[in-house]
Amino acid sequence: MSRGLKTIIGITAVVLLNLLLLIAMGDNGLIELSRLRDRQQTIVKQNETLAQENANLYRNISRLRHDLIYIENVARNELGMVGKNDLILILPGGASKKNG
Repeated sequence: MSRGLKTIIGITAVVLLNLLLLIAMGDNGLIELSRLRDRQQTIVKQNETLAQENANLYRNISRLRHDLIYIENVARNELGMVGKNDLILILPGGASKKNG
């Protein structure tokens, strides 16, 4: 092989090696692509969780607007309200104790 051909092959090899490194590690290279795919999967999972929470909130809002039994249940359990005809027993020392 002639000296000129060896030089051309050497230069070509160096250029190809540089291109390979640029593809793998450049700003938009394979490493960045892998990182972006992981980020996308995380965002998709978060979106699914939020969509499920939104559906639950929508159902609760609908029930609070239209279901009187559910409204009464929330008022009793979460707000501590009592009904008009309920009998309230106050036990000595029981008011200061909490369950849990």
